[in-house]
Amino acid sequence: MQQGLLAPQKRLGTAGLIALITVLNMTAPLSTDMYLPSFPTMMDEFGVTAGVLNLTLVGFFFFFAVGMLVFGPFSDRYGRKPVLVAGLGLYLAASLACAGAGSIWQLILFRVLQALGAGCMVSVSTALVKDCFDGRMRGTILATIQSMSVVAPMLAPIIGAFIVQYATWRTTFLMLAGISLCSLTAALLLQEPLPPGARLRGPILGSLGRLFVVARNPSFTSLLLVVALIPAGFMAYISVSSYIYQDFFGLSETAYSLFFATNAGVSVLGPLTYIAINRKVPPRLIITGALGLALCGGLAVLLLGRTAPLAFLLSFIPYSFGSSLIRPVSTNTLLSQQDSDTGSASALINFGNTAMGSLGMVLAALPWPDFVTGLGTIAAGCALLALLGWAVLLLSSIPLRGIKEGLSSGD
Repeated sequence: MQQGLLAPQKRLGTAGLIALITVLNMTAPLSTDMYLPSFPTMMDEFGVTAGVLNLTLVGFFFFFAVGMLVFGPFSDRYGRKPVLVAGLGLYLAASLACAGAGSIWQLILFRVLQALGAGCMVSVSTALVKDCFDGRMRGTILATIQSMSVVAPMLAPIIGAFIVQYATWRTTFLMLAGISLCSLTAALLLQEPLPPGARLRGPILGSLGRLFVVARNPSFTSLLLVVALIPAGFMAYISVSSYIYQDFFGLSETAYSLFFATNAGVSVLGPLTYIAINRKVPPRLIITGALGLALCGGLAVLLLGRTAPLAFLLSFIPYSFGSSLIRPVSTNTLLSQQDSDTGSASALINFGNTAMGSLGMVLAALPWPDFVTGLGTIAAGCALLALLGWAVLLLSSIPLRGIKEGLSSGD
């Protein structure tokens, strides 16, 4: 494990560092999924409609993306550790405030602050992977983190439902505060991986301007535009899966949870497969294969998805597998396109995936003939566009480190 380690951690150790990064990446799904089972209770307590309560979700997603864009560049200027500690402190305080919220508007405000802290945690954690690990080891670590992080959205609703039975929704936010307190303790033990000589200098606004510097790197931006299409299809599935299984197919909540968990389990296999093949199969072939699987899944949903619940599940599995397979290899390749501004690059990667995922959720809610047809169209369309964009990128003169050997990208 020490091979490929760029910044040894004497206090945390390699295992502790990986655990910290993993928990930081689990923050977003835990923050959004764990309190969902409490929605009916919260509506009654605050006396509001579902639309008003949903602002606690919408506000979180929007400012989560803002937090990633802001704190990523700041970590390039001030270092990873102080920015991460600040983000964790903000998240911890906001979680406690959410637990004590006296009105829905207070809760919405505190959720916005919580989201900013979560965005900081995710953005800095991705930068830490680039700072601390090198080459194929980085890809393995990214895959390990993703495979473990997939467990979060599987367990979060179950934990939330258990809390509703024996406590109140406020306990959910107290639990999130406890998790962030443990992460904060670990972050204080972190040895700064970004030396002062490698940090950005100049005005604070200049740090945010580095986002545009990274975005002007055609190697980085072109690849990001291609691979960020895939989360749109997957998040479209997340947003309408309950309607498909329960309303379209008439399954019970329990049956739906089993089908949903099966698909989530398949998503774990993508990163594990990448770990097994990344030293044997070139990234170019892995990305091509993952995009091809996604396209097959989208087409299968269109052709077979409406026939039966099992047929829908099996049809979408190739898309889920391809989506989870492409994430670690694409993130590793994207980070390789930048010699510096790692925080800004990490921010743009996470923001791009989040933004496109949100777009997929919006598209899925359009008035399709039925949700299965809509999902299949979105999934197949995104995968086809990604494959075409990937082919054009490979044939172009744009350099891609790790993909087109002998060419190098800009700083």
